[in-house]
Amino acid sequence: MIQTLSINNLPDLLTVREVAQVLRVSPLTIKRWGKRGKLPAIRINSRGDRRYKKESILWLLGIQQKTE
Repeated sequence: MIQTLSINNLPDLLTVREVAQVLRVSPLTIKRWGKRGKLPAIRINSRGDRRYKKESILWLLGIQQKTE
């Protein structure tokens, strides 16, 4: 069963595909935004896979996270 991501259940770090799904754009667009500095990526492991912080996604959507 595939879990759909929504604003309310985002993990702390998202993959390119997950971010693309949430923002409803292609994974290539996400990679382009990373190169332009619009959406900074964290590189993990030896392959350099990209992960994106949940806070960055919410900021891009214009949603500010509650500070408790």
